[in-house]
Amino acid sequence: MRGVVFDGRRVRVVDDLAVRGPGPGEVLVAIAAAGLCHSDLSVVDGTIPFPVPVVLGHEGAGVVEAVGAGVTHVEPGDHVALSTLANCGTCPECDRGRPTMCRQAIGRPERPFTLAGAEPVHQFAANSAFAERTVVRAVQAVRIPGDIPLESAALIGCGVLTGVGAVLNRARVRCGDSVVVIGTGGIGLNVLQGARLAGASRIVAVDANPAKAAMAREFGATDFLTSADAVRELLPTGADHVFECVGRVELIRQAVDLLDRHGQAILLGVPPAAAEASFRVSTLYLDKSILGCRYGSARPQHDIALYADLYRQGRLLLDELVSAVYPVADFEKARADAKAGRVARAVLTF
Repeated sequence: MRGVVFDGRRVRVVDDLAVRGPGPGEVLVAIAAAGLCHSDLSVVDGTIPFPVPVVLGHEGAGVVEAVGAGVTHVEPGDHVALSTLANCGTCPECDRGRPTMCRQAIGRPERPFTLAGAEPVHQFAANSAFAERTVVRAVQAVRIPGDIPLESAALIGCGVLTGVGAVLNRARVRCGDSVVVIGTGGIGLNVLQGARLAGASRIVAVDANPAKAAMAREFGATDFLTSADAVRELLPTGADHVFECVGRVELIRQAVDLLDRHGQAILLGVPPAAAEASFRVSTLYLDKSILGCRYGSARPQHDIALYADLYRQGRLLLDELVSAVYPVADFEKARADAKAGRVARAVLTF
């Protein structure tokens, strides 16, 4: 079968990839579509260290082909969106409703694939959606209505969960709050629509590319700026919430400096693993906070189903996130367009 493999030096679209069948508590999924997220590109450029060789992709949707023993919530033929969160469901963090903090789900890559019939290949983010078929833990497969286009549904499992979830689950933005979003790529757009869903009164999008203004407004921005320096003209006392969605340390500093009293800076961008950010400690004494956020603090089985329902109600935008669809053979073109910022989300299809 076909898949996109990174060997530590280059990315290749291969056709001699194989995946094992599902074991107990696992699901085999035929991938229909997968979004190309900057986290995939970050593995290739070394920003996110990951063992190789690895099948890339972590934002996908498809059709269940087979299930292992003990799996009852999905069956062959079901449409599913895939989560990257292979949490155990039984540890103290899972029991507290914080599956993103499950230690069994962090940093334990498996190798369910083989290349050329012999070489074991790692699975990225417990998912590897850039393959015609992948095997995931049952908890990662979330059934969705069959009338949702799979090209759009694919984006729920990372960009939507992370961006909308950061607003609703982590920051807990309230009706009437002010929100600043730095960076309007795939994650930033979902933060914007999360803020809209939460009822934020002022939603300021900041992006150096003025061509992104129209889309930012479509997703919920009330204002668009090309520099964070102008935010204080709109919000003289600062913002209740500032989301950094780029992953640059100087923008993290700006996010902190833009906060009002009792404000929160939420960090969603991914800088290099060893990057350090600085800020004036005294700026935090007025009850300001800096919040990390993993995967939108999501509960995927609950949240993916919720977002699918909001989409069907016309309240959550998914189709509009899909800038372009590429056959998997055109991965390099999709990668170039994503790196150049020409697409909000590129979607690969099989």
